[in-house]
Amino acid sequence: RPPEDEEEEEEAEVGWQEKLFSQFEVDLYLNESACQTPLDRQYHEEIRKLEKAGGRKNYRIFTYTDHDRFTNLEELCQKVTDSDHEVPSYLAERMANVRRRRQDRRPIEPSSLKSKIITWEPSEEFIKNNHVINTPVQTMYIMGDLGPYGKLGHREYEHVLCTIKVDGNGVITVKPDFTGTKGPYRIELDGEKREVWEYTIENASAQVQPEEEEREQRMFRDLYGRHRDYLNGLVGSEFEMPLPGTLRLFVNGEIVSAQGYEYDNLYVHFFVELPNQWSSPPFQQLSGVTQTCTTKKVGWDKVAYFCYPFTVEMFYTLEDEDSLPQWPVLYFEVLSLDFWQRYRVEGYGSLVLPASPGAHVLTIPTWRPVELGTVAEMRRFFIGGSPELEDLTYVRVPSTFKGKRLSRFGFRTETTGSVTFRLYCLQQSKAFLESSALRQRMQSVLDRLGGFSQQSSVYNVLEAFQRARRRMQEARESLPQDLISPSASSM
Repeated sequence: RPPEDEEEEEEAEVGWQEKLFSQFEVDLYLNESACQTPLDRQYHEEIRKLEKAGGRKNYRIFTYTDHDRFTNLEELCQKVTDSDHEVPSYLAERMANVRRRRQDRRPIEPSSLKSKIITWEPSEEFIKNNHVINTPVQTMYIMGDLGPYGKLGHREYEHVLCTIKVDGNGVITVKPDFTGTKGPYRIELDGEKREVWEYTIENASAQVQPEEEEREQRMFRDLYGRHRDYLNGLVGSEFEMPLPGTLRLFVNGEIVSAQGYEYDNLYVHFFVELPNQWSSPPFQQLSGVTQTCTTKKVGWDKVAYFCYPFTVEMFYTLEDEDSLPQWPVLYFEVLSLDFWQRYRVEGYGSLVLPASPGAHVLTIPTWRPVELGTVAEMRRFFIGGSPELEDLTYVRVPSTFKGKRLSRFGFRTETTGSVTFRLYCLQQSKAFLESSALRQRMQSVLDRLGGFSQQSSVYNVLEAFQRARRRMQEARESLPQDLISPSASSM
């Protein structure tokens, strides 16, 4: 309304998708010959009923609903700014014709879906309609006819007062926002009198009664409770918790690939060795054999992609509080099988299962034993077969070895390729729950070290310290005595 003219004040209460006709639409749709679509003919009938009932109650305020021409076509022609020299950006041009209307989404027929999986020559319209997040949106515009008094019904005087959008996720967007205490919005017209119009937007929806709000909250609680029961049903009630001082270790592993080997058609045989205080369920298989895989050329190497999954479940039980746990070891050997059914050992290797939970990708180099002379290599080439390890744990320290020193003197090996593993480790222990309660009394080594992963790292540090100490002692013993004697140092 113009502030100086109180007679031009108008107030209207508008509901969602409620149609209020403008003077221009009344003049247009009263003429039946101008009605082309079923929506136009429907508006024609409604306007005739309004005229018989005494005419419309609104004059300057009217609406455009989601199905009107303005919402589908003419809103795209609106400028972003009020500058006369506005140049649309590249993004504005690309997004200009993108519609997000529920009624424009046509169902895809199965025959057309099968025949047009890939569109090799997409049209510009196809790109505009498909390269956008197609969330269905319903739109409504509250308009104002701000023409001079007695000259209503001219399109150039129509201005958007408020835009309301509701997307498929139930989000309601009102632009501009409700007025509240900010004061009315202003629209300045570049006409003869340079009029200034002011308008306010208020939320006229009925407030929710306390009883209805409580009923709604109770319904939400019931819904969340049913969803929680559904999730508990998926998990089950037999979810076991390990005993105090016990660690459960899950390893979901994958033998990804083997690369750099001499012969083709590779397969991998592996098993997991459990140290003392470790155990596994009776049904658990601790060994396995992959499929035979043909290699392919990748760069300079020949790579065999196994992608062989395996799962291992193990338990660690704490018996001695002062001992540090040793982690299980995965031993494996790589073999080849050719067209004449000749087997050859391509390499041996081992890896200690990661002590920290999470995802790990490990590439382990391998070696194989060799014999001196050409006869062994000719035998390997022509008839297959090669020196093998009788005990696969000889790759590290054999499980049957009880001495202090392990001698490998005279044992000749040759470096071969490598095997890549992808391991996903999960740990479950009550020690992890108790570590959060710092005020509780720490009763075991597990609690003092704060978890098994920290224990393993400390264990590795202690091993490295012992090795360094032994090397220092050996170096000291090898030095001449006169260099380290007190008399020599005083001289």
